Amino acid sequence: MERLTPEQLKREQAATLASPRMRYGLLARMLFLTADLFYGRRKSLSKFKVLEIIARMPYQAWENVAYIAMTHTHGEPGFARRIFQRVQESRIQQDNEQWHLLILEELKNNRGIRENFFQHWLIPQAIAFFYYHISWLLYVIRPRWSYLLNAHFEDHAEHEYMEFVAENPALEQEAFESLFRDDYGHFSSLADMFRQIGYDEKAHKLESLARLQAARFQ
Repeated sequence: MERLTPEQLKREQAATLASPRMRYGLLARMLFLTADLFYGRRKSLSKFKVLEIIARMPYQAWENVAYIAMTHTHGEPGFARRIFQRVQESRIQQDNEQWHLLILEELKNNRGIRENFFQHWLIPQAIAFFYYHISWLLYVIRPRWSYLLNAHFEDHAEHEYMEFVAENPALEQEAFESLFRDDYGHFSSLADMFRQIGYDEKAHKLESLARLQAARFQ
């Protein structure tokens, strides 16, 4: 994923804050309502961590479908290669979401935030299980539906992160120190790190939107 300069990150944040959210579909609204029900409407590290657990699911589902497709199309090398390119794209996106999750977990631990098993492990796993299978089923039936659901989810995440930075100006003064700096990126502050995550979510959204009109593995 592209790493932006501090100036670019601030411009991206301003652009997101100035843009309206997408009109979310029923499934996306159900996901966001469920998250608000269990974790409140206030933005927090624990809630962001739950979102990142869920965010990886579509990419895992698409990768699974792609491997099944390659099993049936290996006799057509050109087509199989296009499928594998989709697998590679999904892995990059999935790995990016994984770095988000690991960084948030580390930050939560460093701040001494305690979480209970039921609310912060069991429920997120259940939501992720549901989201994975919905994403998988929609992708099999009609890929456009799965891509659009993911675009809605990523648009929500993009705005949540950028708004979180705007609502917490003290983040500008906090240094970003992490075991994962060499993997994810070096940033001058936690504010810029969160802006980068927000920008990543925007990039994922745009990638899904770009796929809406394309046939599966085209």
